Amino acid sequence: MTVELFVRPDASDLVAAIETARSLLDAGATEAALKVSSVAYDQAKAAGDSAERVKASRDLVDRSRRMQAEALKIESLCYVAMADAVDEAQAKGEIARRGRPKNVSDRNIFTLDEIGLDRGKLHEVRKLRDRVRQEPDFIERVVETRLAEGLEPSRAALKRAAGHAIGTRAASQEEQGDKLYETAAEATRSLLALESFSAVVKEPFVGKGAILRVMEAAGYDMVISDLRDRGVATRHGELQQVGNFLHSEPGETLGMDIVSNPPYGRDANACLAHALRVHRPRKMAVLLNLNFMCGFDDPDRVFVMDENPPSRVYVFTRRLEMMHRDGWAGPEASSQMNTAWFVWERNADGTYGLGRGRWETIRIDWKVYEAAPPLAPGEGGHRAALLFGPVGEDFTRTTPRLTLDERVDGEIERAVLWLKEMRPFDAVILRRAIGVRPSVAEALILAMAENDLIEKDAEGLWRPTAQGLHVTAAANAADAVRAWRAERTAAA
Repeated sequence: MTVELFVRPDASDLVAAIETARSLLDAGATEAALKVSSVAYDQAKAAGDSAERVKASRDLVDRSRRMQAEALKIESLCYVAMADAVDEAQAKGEIARRGRPKNVSDRNIFTLDEIGLDRGKLHEVRKLRDRVRQEPDFIERVVETRLAEGLEPSRAALKRAAGHAIGTRAASQEEQGDKLYETAAEATRSLLALESFSAVVKEPFVGKGAILRVMEAAGYDMVISDLRDRGVATRHGELQQVGNFLHSEPGETLGMDIVSNPPYGRDANACLAHALRVHRPRKMAVLLNLNFMCGFDDPDRVFVMDENPPSRVYVFTRRLEMMHRDGWAGPEASSQMNTAWFVWERNADGTYGLGRGRWETIRIDWKVYEAAPPLAPGEGGHRAALLFGPVGEDFTRTTPRLTLDERVDGEIERAVLWLKEMRPFDAVILRRAIGVRPSVAEALILAMAENDLIEKDAEGLWRPTAQGLHVTAAANAADAVRAWRAERTAAA
């Protein structure tokens, strides 16, 4: 006897039971439909579990899980209908209160036990009913998402999703693993067509390098890290750092721009708050579920969306292709999630955004930007999300292209202030520290050397001179550097 024959359920009986349950529900026979669908669910689940234990064919497992899913949908709709019926009966006084004797004169009075619901179960199904009221396709969406991701369409998963305030959370923490969902290249290309970042950008959730490769192709240099060591390296051969971002300190990358697709859920709240509080990027763009705009009960969410809001949110009008979990080998599925790029930009006074809870929302279609050229790295700024003429030809710019001298003039203060580190450096170290392109780093070194702020040591590395340390050692170093620049400009 083959494995398939050993574990195969009587498919025809299960299909018939599911159809019977559906017909009973449509006819209003809720309790009967519930009993039939619950039995069908248990049988299909047992068949699927057996098939997986003995490593039967994927097709056999999928068929069992499909019947389990259909039975779960009907069972859940029965519970939704029963929750409504109980609420209506309670409003009419037709449900006995706790402790009320059964021998009352009104024959319409009944108890929860008589309809198969205890108070705990009633609370659970009311939560499900409330979610369905908010999102009529909630049950269908959660169950189908589970199937699409190769996960069991279980009662526990639906209960977990119904109790989750934001999103569906169709997978448990164990099922989500380290939450690696590789970013679609179209998403990053759209961002780079609309936003320019510092020449060196930090990617603290690099995963397998989906964002990294698109950024490097656009001319950016990257500083990369992740919780898990996947051996990812930049185009220069620099290996990723490994560690928990929530425990990270920026070091020489303080203020460096960030572009990433962080883990979702509460992890996103904590990671983004840590980035804004500790790493203080001049600009940060992260790909998030559009629901990230909502929510008020998490202090970190309030910090990043109300107290330090983004400047712009690019909402994808066309959903991105499904970002399947790393290692997923099941069928490709269409996305059920609306996503957006949230872009934080630090203001001159150190704050973020346009004011408490205010930002600009911009609707974009990623297909428009599939072949669009990126803005030049190192310029900062952004351009309007409008395309004139054929795709990839004539964009309206809001940020003029800067000359090398203009870039040096804009970065010299930060470069001189960085001399307080008193560490030997070369052009590579400088460009990574303050986030500029190699040509700008070389020009900054030349400018500082010409003004006797730095000099080479015996090993050929640059160090601050006494004059350089004098400028940066003032009580208010920024004012001292500005005064030095004013003298330098006047002398020129």
